[in-house]
Amino acid sequence: TELRRAIEAEKLTLAFQPLVDLSTGAISGFEALTRWDHEEEGPIAPAEFIAVAEESGLIVPLGRWALNAALDALKQWDEKYGETLPVYVGVNLSAVQIQRDDVTALVSEALAGRGIDGRRLMLEVTESAIITDPARATEVLEEMQRLNVRIALDDFGTGYTSLPYLQRLPIDLHKIDGSFVTDMLDDADSTAIVRAVLSLAGALG
Repeated sequence: TELRRAIEAEKLTLAFQPLVDLSTGAISGFEALTRWDHEEEGPIAPAEFIAVAEESGLIVPLGRWALNAALDALKQWDEKYGETLPVYVGVNLSAVQIQRDDVTALVSEALAGRGIDGRRLMLEVTESAIITDPARATEVLEEMQRLNVRIALDDFGTGYTSLPYLQRLPIDLHKIDGSFVTDMLDDADSTAIVRAVLSLAGALG
């Protein structure tokens, strides 16, 4: 109930995590991360309230708010600097949103209403979002491709996505799960997995 009220009153905020191109050191974009600073409890961990949002269905209005807020920020940055900045913004798209919301209409209207090119938006989906309803996920991702919106597969390596899905779906980016990246300097197996995923991603474009 409190989360619903916080969403309706727009008491949530976005934190923007910079995404750096290691080959140039330049910032390529930002990942928009939802934060909730409760008036009485203080900061509530995303892992806690996002789970509640998905279980209750509140992830649909929460996801809509996050997308619009992220694109609002992108537009404001452009206006502040008087030019179209060479950065994009990444926003998470949950399995529940894919199943219950009209994602195509939402994204299309959000981009058009702000005059933002689809190439400056990256939607991040987890493997669970694909396997929950493969047909629906395929339809939504292909529609996003027609809007020039890029798709990132989040937490790659920890779910159950089959290779045919990777071959068929319009996925632009594999985000290797942090557990492999964190350990790869000290653990040979993690290094091998990271190298294998990089090779697979390169082969699939």
